[in-house]
Amino acid sequence: MRFMFVGDSMTIGRAGDWTWRYRMWQHLSAAPDGPHDIVGPRCELYDTGAGAPVSHAYADPGFPQQARRHLAGWGEGWQHMAPLMGPAVRATGAEVLLVSLGLIDLGFYTRADQTAENVRSFVAGARAARPDVRMVFLPVIPNVRAETDGPFAAEVTRFNELLAKAVADLGTDASPVLLAARPAAYDIHHDTYDGTHPNASGEHRLAGEFAAVLHQAWGVGGPYRPQRTP
Repeated sequence: MRFMFVGDSMTIGRAGDWTWRYRMWQHLSAAPDGPHDIVGPRCELYDTGAGAPVSHAYADPGFPQQARRHLAGWGEGWQHMAPLMGPAVRATGAEVLLVSLGLIDLGFYTRADQTAENVRSFVAGARAARPDVRMVFLPVIPNVRAETDGPFAAEVTRFNELLAKAVADLGTDASPVLLAARPAAYDIHHDTYDGTHPNASGEHRLAGEFAAVLHQAWGVGGPYRPQRTP
């Protein structure tokens, strides 16, 4: 099965990160139902010094090149990814999209209603390339800004409601769309390094929610068990 990770800065990661993508690759690599492939048009991390996604300095230098593939970007959201989905799915043959998007949209680009429309465009683009593509979406996890910015916090809540509705509306037997749970124990003061981006514990929690959906809904991958890091 071919997986593509799609997301914003929480997914691409910065130089020196493990990334939740790495945790998912470990999980899928250890699964008894493999082999599973990671696909995508990009493989870099974001370099904060250069201000661009040009780094290959993963925390584990042994992370295989092919498994580093993704479609994620620092500062990119649903509105940026929607036009890319058709070409990316067509070029890579991705069968399952694991998607973590929305925080950057609501913070800088679009309100909840428009962001939800971009979700629908994203799904349409992916299906135009592969009618049987499967998708799992992660709700937006409010970051530290939501603690002091009431209107922003309200937009996050509203978008998550609209995302759940979109998932219910868009899922089909041929191309299921599922909503992962927000990690119940996720604490931005413990599971991130800056109130937004996941640290090692946060990466495991995010990967664990995607893994839970894959296992419970489709019998893929087995239960999530964090793997050792080098």
